[in-house]
Amino acid sequence: MLSPKRTRFRKQHRGRMKGKSCRGNHICFGRYALQELEPAWIPARQMKPGRRASHDMHVGVENMGAVYFPTNRVTIRPTETRMGSGKGSPEYWVAVVKPGRILYEMSGVSETVARAAISIAASKMPIRSQFLRLEI
Repeated sequence: MLSPKRTRFRKQHRGRMKGKSCRGNHICFGRYALQELEPAWIPARQMKPGRRASHDMHVGVENMGAVYFPTNRVTIRPTETRMGSGKGSPEYWVAVVKPGRILYEMSGVSETVARAAISIAASKMPIRSQFLRLEI
């Protein structure tokens, strides 16, 4: 699964998803990208299949990767526990995605192949997204 190599703290606050993405909303190294249009928490188990599906479609992709990785841990308390006794144990990783965030990028292929690959990746995501093309 996708996860950071190291984190400073073991557990995190949930936070709020307000506003639009102010970082990571432009194409960095690729020519084609998948941009998210809705706010959501995307689990690592949903991001990895999208990356794998779009990468396996065309082997000759120069640069393909999830630019945005899951950064927050979600903790879950055991069922039927009493109130108090602290926070639950970390269960899985999520990526906090705001509108405008670029999740996948690719270059080195034609636009039709990139559009098909990114549409496969978009079908694995739980939220609406769009295909972006950088004009050079």
